[in-house]
Amino acid sequence: MLFFTPKLPVSEEQRQWVNDGFRRLEKLLGRERMLRAKIVEPTAGDFPDPYSKDREAAERLFSRVCAYMSVDRSAVDMEIFPDETEELRELLPSWRSKGESGAAGMYLHAHERGPDGPGGHMLVAIRSSMLRDPMALVATIAHELGHVILLGGGRLTTDVGDHEPLTDLLTVFLGMGIFTANSAARFRKFQDERRIGWSVKRLGYLPERVFGYALAKFVVERGDGARWARHLSPNVRADFKQSLRWLKKNPEYVPMAKPIG
Repeated sequence: MLFFTPKLPVSEEQRQWVNDGFRRLEKLLGRERMLRAKIVEPTAGDFPDPYSKDREAAERLFSRVCAYMSVDRSAVDMEIFPDETEELRELLPSWRSKGESGAAGMYLHAHERGPDGPGGHMLVAIRSSMLRDPMALVATIAHELGHVILLGGGRLTTDVGDHEPLTDLLTVFLGMGIFTANSAARFRKFQDERRIGWSVKRLGYLPERVFGYALAKFVVERGDGARWARHLSPNVRADFKQSLRWLKKNPEYVPMAKPIG
């Protein structure tokens, strides 16, 4: 019988970045927050409210994700902005385009909202087209609430070069990784009178394979089972399983994060 050594789906650089990212997040938030995080699943148990693709439904999702990520809902305003860039400028006067007109969501500090903004409240703005895809909507909310935790909490600044991918990693660290991993590449079928096919849109800052490894790292760190992996998209699930096999086969090569103290 032949035995094959499992191979990681990520590069050595990516593996080390994820390992280091877990250590950085531990220092910023504490290991217990990762260990106690609820693993949120796309089920009626975790999201019991009916979803109607409108603002009210998005508000309910937003409140639930705030609770799962331990964010004070009363400190954050949520807005839905139209996809048109010009209308976005009118809604958020302090917004400036930096090649991010296709952003699924945005975060603004309280002081960036201008004189007319509610005092002391941070803002999470979600692109209206996200409401059509609840999986991507939850992923976008989780990422933007990651900014609330890291940037709004003064734990990180935008001067940190990898603050966006680290915010994606934070969603894994806090139990929201199923949604952000599944939304890393979203496929959509299209059909008209002349064409039929599929398109893919990138959402987030980490590729699927890095999410797969990060989710495996999360499992090993917590000593959990992973029945929830059935909710992962096929690509992410394959990368997750491959990474988990490698981690279990090669623990001596992976510097697991230790308790901070």
